[in-house]
Amino acid sequence: MPSFAQLAVKVSIWGLPTLIAIVLHELSHGVVAYGLGDDTARRAGRLTLNPISHIDPFGTVVLPLMLMVMGLPVFGYAKPVPVSFGRLRNPRWGMVAVAAAGPVTNLILAAVSAQLLRAVGAMAVNGWQLWPLMVLQVSLLVNVMLAVFNLLPLPPLDGGRVFTGLLPPALGVRFARVERYGMLILLLLLWSNWIDKVVNSAVRVLVQVLL
Repeated sequence: MPSFAQLAVKVSIWGLPTLIAIVLHELSHGVVAYGLGDDTARRAGRLTLNPISHIDPFGTVVLPLMLMVMGLPVFGYAKPVPVSFGRLRNPRWGMVAVAAAGPVTNLILAAVSAQLLRAVGAMAVNGWQLWPLMVLQVSLLVNVMLAVFNLLPLPPLDGGRVFTGLLPPALGVRFARVERYGMLILLLLLWSNWIDKVVNSAVRVLVQVLL
C-alpha cells in the first residue's frame, strides 16, 4: 500500500491527463453530433470543457483512485454524452462519425503528447522538472489505451457502433441487438484476459509508432 505522499504524487501525475483524456473523449461525441444535426448534448449542457459537467462519480473519481491504490493500470470514464442518433441528418453514417470521434480525439491527444514528450525529453530534467515528463508519458499511454479499448468492435463501445454502421443495413440491425448483452460479454472477455492481451499488444505497437 503506497504512503499518502506517494499516492498524492501518483494522483497528480495520473489525474490530470486521465481527466483531460476522458472529458475530451466524451465532449468530441457531442460536438460531432451537434455538427451533424443533433443538439441533445448542447441542450443537456454537455458541450463544455468544464470537467464537472462530465464527471461520473465512480468512473472518473472512485475507480481511478482505487486502481492507483491497488497499483493497477489506471482507467476511467466520464458520463456518456447523450446523443439521439435518429436526429442526425444521416443516422447510419452519422452514428459512425459520432462514435469514431472519441477514439480519434484520444489518438490526436496521444500524438500531441508524444511530440511534446520528445521535446521535453531532449532537455536535461531533474527533481520536479521530471513532473511534466511523467505527465506526458501518462497522457500518451492513457490516450492510446482509451482509443484502443473503445475501438473494440463490441456494442456499446464506440468500435461496436462504428462496426454496426459499416455493416450492410440488415446485418447492422442484427449486430446492434448485441448491445443488450454487450457489458456482460465485455466482462466475460475481461475475466478471460483475452482483451488484456489484445489491448496491451495494440497499445505497445501504437506507442512505439507515435514515439
